[in-house]
Amino acid sequence: MPEPTDVVRCPWGDDPAMTAYHDTEWGRVLRGDRELFERMSLEAFQSGLSWAVILRKRDRFREAFAGFAPEVVAGFGDADTERLLQDAGIVRNRRKIEATINNARNLLELDESFSELLWSFAPPPRPAPTSLAEVPATTPESVAMATTLKKKGFRFVGPTTAYALMQATGMVNDHLADCFVRGESGIV
Repeated sequence: MPEPTDVVRCPWGDDPAMTAYHDTEWGRVLRGDRELFERMSLEAFQSGLSWAVILRKRDRFREAFAGFAPEVVAGFGDADTERLLQDAGIVRNRRKIEATINNARNLLELDESFSELLWSFAPPPRPAPTSLAEVPATTPESVAMATTLKKKGFRFVGPTTAYALMQATGMVNDHLADCFVRGESGIV
């Protein structure tokens, strides 16, 4: 990874964890039902908070939610919800916890791959943004994704969360035009 003084990055601040996330994960193509369930869940927990908060708590989230294995999380009951509400290592929001369990159950009911479903909303490439002001909060594709997920019983995945998921998993490339990551392998 290049040294911070040698490269131009998206202006995400100077937090080392956020810089590492930007440089190695954000915007890179990610597929797989479990992997995308984890990212969708974390994006939902992030709603109303800073991504830096979620990133700091991500390892604990993974432990608390059984590695985000949908078949395990789908089996969580009331005792698990109460356990999670007592876990200071995660975001203790009842609605978000219950939505994550609900979403795991709905994922298992799909008659298609969750990964394939989500990726079906990936838009064609568009010109690189030159500033953060050019990066949208939602797009017609994220609205369509959120609408489809809602119809399938998923909760806490509105158009803004859906777009953040699309950005995080490489369905769209919102690295700025002069960001060193933009042209790397694994970036759409």
